[in-house]
Amino acid sequence: MSGAITCSAAELSALLGPNATAAANYICGQLGTVNNKFTDAAYAIDNTYLLFSAYLVFAMQLGFAMLCAGSVRAKNTMNIMLTNVLDAAAGGISYYLFGYAFAFGESSGGFIGIHNFGLKNYPTSTSDYSFFLYQWAFAIAAAGITSGSIAERTQFVAYLIYSSFLTGFVYPVVAHWFWSPDGWASPFLSENRLFGTGAIDFAGSGVVHMVGGIAGLWGALIEGPRIGRFEEGGRAIALRGHSASLVVLGTFLLWFGWYGFNPGSFTKILIPYESGSNYGQWSGIGRTAVTTTLSGCTAALTTLFGKRFLSGHWMVSDVCNGLLGGFAAITAGCSVVEPWAAIVCGFIASIVLIGCNKLAELLKYDDPLEAAQLHGGPGRHYGLFMGGGGKLLGAQLVQIVVIVGWVSATMGTLFFILKQLNLLRISANDEMRGMDIARHGGFAYIYHDNDDESIQFPGMTPGSPLPRRSDPPAL
Repeated sequence: MSGAITCSAAELSALLGPNATAAANYICGQLGTVNNKFTDAAYAIDNTYLLFSAYLVFAMQLGFAMLCAGSVRAKNTMNIMLTNVLDAAAGGISYYLFGYAFAFGESSGGFIGIHNFGLKNYPTSTSDYSFFLYQWAFAIAAAGITSGSIAERTQFVAYLIYSSFLTGFVYPVVAHWFWSPDGWASPFLSENRLFGTGAIDFAGSGVVHMVGGIAGLWGALIEGPRIGRFEEGGRAIALRGHSASLVVLGTFLLWFGWYGFNPGSFTKILIPYESGSNYGQWSGIGRTAVTTTLSGCTAALTTLFGKRFLSGHWMVSDVCNGLLGGFAAITAGCSVVEPWAAIVCGFIASIVLIGCNKLAELLKYDDPLEAAQLHGGPGRHYGLFMGGGGKLLGAQLVQIVVIVGWVSATMGTLFFILKQLNLLRISANDEMRGMDIARHGGFAYIYHDNDDESIQFPGMTPGSPLPRRSDPPAL
């Protein structure tokens, strides 16, 4: 602990009278006890802060679940909710067994960690269980991003395989490169940093969001669009989600959780920058929360008016996606940019998101949650526009290239193999019926989708009621 109380019995005894040595030893002993209490309190406060941040990031899974459920058609609600639970459960085991070791275990070459498998010899002098929990919450967030891109048409076994592979291997390797103290592109290296700076990705714009977004991109490309998403002539048909209420609820939950995602990435709060002043790490945490907020708000408003100009409608789903795009964009530099720069970041993020959505339609790319467009669009060092030269910009460009290359090589190959083994996409009949009734025993609730009239079930006549569960879902 910095600023610890020190006491020398030899120096103190010279200032005391009779029994000087005994008195000095007693006083120093008491001061040592007080110092230890302060040290213990500092560790407890920092660990409590990190655990609270981990809980916030984990709560984002509920946000993902609500956002995904509202963004798909009602006939696939149970399926998408189940996959979100699976991301957390399967990701927890795979990250415990392999992922954490690959991400933060010591390595010799800076490519991948090789220690602490199954949390062996853990905790260490630098990491405690709270740090593991926090990093696990990040890992499953990446998997949650991917699940939205391939919603409504993916086999359940494919979710099991890709979720475990992503959280247990693909994501941890990237995390090691940029977040581990000995990662080859990490800004935390003591020497020989990439371009002298390392790549700054404070809370995971690249490590989490780009990894999840690029993985989802390949999954959606290899699977192909949902049935009915594009006409034969290529015109895009909107397959709108069934609940704007769930979309908004999920967005607000994600917004709330982002305050654990970005400010929480400091991992410690009780660090004074100037001893005895009100300026410390808590100030940086507060500013990070402010830059996160401003970027998201700016992106939401820009997307609202941009989509209004393009489509003629005020769409709540557009605002929600714009908001999340602004958050994802600021995540890398949230701790180092000024508030005004966060507004610029949010504005640019919105323009990129709108452009990526238009490009996706032209390429007949179908992502029900726009996850790939939202998450995958792309001392203190200063960047090109702040007088720091091009070294930091070069390091950030290297980060983009290696993440795209690594995730494409691993997740693209995995999705291709699953497709060749007929383990990726469900049948056309099951897709039209809805995955809830076809694969999960019934609907999440009674509903009416806009495309229900086009669905024909065996033994049914047109216009007859849709089948539903004989018993309501358990509460």
